Amino acid sequence: MQFQLDPRFYYLSNFHKALAWLQDRYDDLLIEPERVFLRQFAELEVPAQALLVRMIMRKGPHFRASKLDYAEIGCPRRAAQPLLAAGWISDAAELSLEALFALLRKDELLEHLNAQAHKALKKAELFERLAEPYCEPQPFARWCPGLDEQVLTLHIGELCERLRLMFFGNLHQDWTEFVLADLGIFRYENVELSADSRGFRRREDVDSYLHLRRCQEHFEAGAPIAEVLALIGEPPHEQPFLARRHAKLLFRLGQQLERAGDLEHALACYAGSHYPGARQRQIRVLERSARPAEAFALAQVAAEHPQSEAEAQLLERALLRLGRQLGVAQPAKPRSAPAKRIDLCLPRPEAHSVEFAVKAHLHTDDAPVHYVENSLICSLFGLLCWQAIFAPLPGAFFHPFHTGPVDLLSADFHSRRAERFAACLAQLDSPAYKQTIRQTYADKYGIQSPFVFWAALDQTLLEHALECLPAAHLRAWFGRLLLDIKANRAGMPDLIQFWPAERRYRMIEVKGPGDRLQDNQRRWLAFCAEHGMPVDVCYVQWAEA
Repeated sequence: MQFQLDPRFYYLSNFHKALAWLQDRYDDLLIEPERVFLRQFAELEVPAQALLVRMIMRKGPHFRASKLDYAEIGCPRRAAQPLLAAGWISDAAELSLEALFALLRKDELLEHLNAQAHKALKKAELFERLAEPYCEPQPFARWCPGLDEQVLTLHIGELCERLRLMFFGNLHQDWTEFVLADLGIFRYENVELSADSRGFRRREDVDSYLHLRRCQEHFEAGAPIAEVLALIGEPPHEQPFLARRHAKLLFRLGQQLERAGDLEHALACYAGSHYPGARQRQIRVLERSARPAEAFALAQVAAEHPQSEAEAQLLERALLRLGRQLGVAQPAKPRSAPAKRIDLCLPRPEAHSVEFAVKAHLHTDDAPVHYVENSLICSLFGLLCWQAIFAPLPGAFFHPFHTGPVDLLSADFHSRRAERFAACLAQLDSPAYKQTIRQTYADKYGIQSPFVFWAALDQTLLEHALECLPAAHLRAWFGRLLLDIKANRAGMPDLIQFWPAERRYRMIEVKGPGDRLQDNQRRWLAFCAEHGMPVDVCYVQWAEA
């Protein structure tokens, strides 16, 4: 198309690419209004197309025509005429006072609402003062009869939102992804996508996603929980990712009910949700409801098949606590050896955190210290297992802007790629893994990844890690990551110190005054102790001035 030759229409060119992608992959899911839009949009003159895309990409739905001033489009009022004729926008929509305040400056509001007597008020205060006398919506021309301005209102926002949802498979990404990729701000792995690569298989799934999104927005806007529960309906069983969204919303509703003291309904929400943590909250709510026997029975069942290490840790505590209440003795679990302790008294730093104060104190030329927290182990895993992580499996990738596979946090993420991950980890049996990690670092540097922290992993840190971290320790860490990616890619020690000449290391968890170890940190420390990995916990006190 001719307009694609003009770089000023980059956003329109990108929008056409997205529409072509949708027509190619989602033709069987499109409904008639969407088909009509795609056909009529392609027939519009370039300025009208460009103006509509600008409005779609901006926060709306109401726009002052004078603010839609783009050199490549020309006169916005002229460009808007075909859009008005199509009914996609209007110039006479009724505006609430809130919408008017979003469009006008304070001085304009004071003039056209005859509110000069309130000019000392801030804009938010002015709105509160005028909300009651101006409670009825009306067209912009009646709000401001003396203002030579046209307000355009976008009426196809929901249609465009559905198209965006089908393209990205979510609503947290938008059309600016094209621009950021074109500018090189974000770079994405080039995953081979087949013609049937798409996030939705049925039209009902698109509708279910949007329904759950509306329920979530209703909840976040402060609607009564009972109203949201009546709206949410039964979980969509056909699609696991939709069922997870349903379960998460139920979990959040349960949390809100629990905070409000409505334990009975909170318990019902948790019981209907399979979201991680819901079962543990059921146990706590039963305890708070003075039903320890039921809580104990549920904890026993859960302990036989815990969902994660985190749940197992909480269940162990619950069984001990409930067992004491019920007079049921629990077998003592052997405790792991505590991590070696370092106690430091340091001058309080003016600008840096406690972790960097410890780093500066322990660092020497022969034994450098790096602040890594969760970044180093995750990055080494991402570099070694890059091919497995970005394998083009069905349903894992369906557009060019994925930072990682869609099913990354699904229970079957590892099992679907078991052979690929096994091949990657097998390289740890020989020095081959070092070359793979170095080569991936060089070839993929800067490409978005759910594991690799490029900004934290410079060449020096990478080489220290490859020379000082035993392959057996890497294998253990990587295996634990794959057991529960969401939980286990956090909680790792803050610092790592290397002795390159001796090819050894130690990790250091830093705790400032009054700080305590978190549960996920305790789990990592216990894991490291079990596998003979050197980890110290450093407790810091500030020296008095």
